Amino acid sequence: MRRAVLFALGGLLLALALVAAWAWQPDRDRAVLEARHARGPEDFVAVAGLRLHLRDEGPRDAQAVILLHGFGASLHTWDGWAGLLADRFRIIRFDLPGFGLTGPDPTGDYGDARAHAVLVAVMDRLGIGRASLIGSSMGGRIAWSFAAAHPERVDRLVLVAPDGFESPGRTYGVPTRVPPFARLLPYFMPEAQVRWSLAGAYGDASRMTEEVVRRTHEMLIAPGVRRAILDRIAGHVLHPPEERLRSITAPVLVLWGEKDRAIPAARAEDYRANLRDVRVVVFPGLGHLPFEEDPSGTVALVRSFLDGN
Repeated sequence: MRRAVLFALGGLLLALALVAAWAWQPDRDRAVLEARHARGPEDFVAVAGLRLHLRDEGPRDAQAVILLHGFGASLHTWDGWAGLLADRFRIIRFDLPGFGLTGPDPTGDYGDARAHAVLVAVMDRLGIGRASLIGSSMGGRIAWSFAAAHPERVDRLVLVAPDGFESPGRTYGVPTRVPPFARLLPYFMPEAQVRWSLAGAYGDASRMTEEVVRRTHEMLIAPGVRRAILDRIAGHVLHPPEERLRSITAPVLVLWGEKDRAIPAARAEDYRANLRDVRVVVFPGLGHLPFEEDPSGTVALVRSFLDGN
């Protein structure tokens, strides 16, 4: 009996060891990632104490549009819309501090006020007085809170499934609790986990490409990114957004995917109720990332809105 128990225990330990070996994922070499995912040294600028991974595309004298990605993403998430808008607009996008090839913020501060300061620094560095902002999820929250804090710098807002209201597990005024198992994030992140997570962000997972999965995975295992993610989660405190939303004077286009599982499309009504000048559109069949899932089918509305229509 004892031998059988020891044999079973040994088998369990071996299985756990094999799972750990499969899931173990050290940070990927920065030089390798930059060679693969940056176009060259011109993609990096010194801004606000950061070496920011940034792309500035389109006519320099055109209307400036700044794209802010969501949690766990990078500037590449906007490839579809950027390519379809850069003929008419000056498109600026960058890896927010703590993500992608920008990597950790030396200040250790990942609050929205720090994101606003970085955004001001980027605009000043590029000689942009005013810009339209497009933000997805977390980037949407940064976009609308920036418009409330700096109305003189914002022309128009496009918010794609923006974050900002409390939800189950996220309460106003209470720091986000980091689950104990999440502290293993800097050591474990198999590509299969990223594939599963991304699939949940699409209304139709068959539209997700292996290239997007690989790139997203590699941006998440860039040096220091996973520890920065934990720092961002632990330092984030959500505050009631209604008063700030009501202060925004810029026209706002709110977009949502009908099949969004991350932030339900019903949340769009909270923005409709609290913004002065707002139009809400829900895309049938799409998920949390409509600009990735169907860029050509969703960009026309954005283009028209940015043109003032």
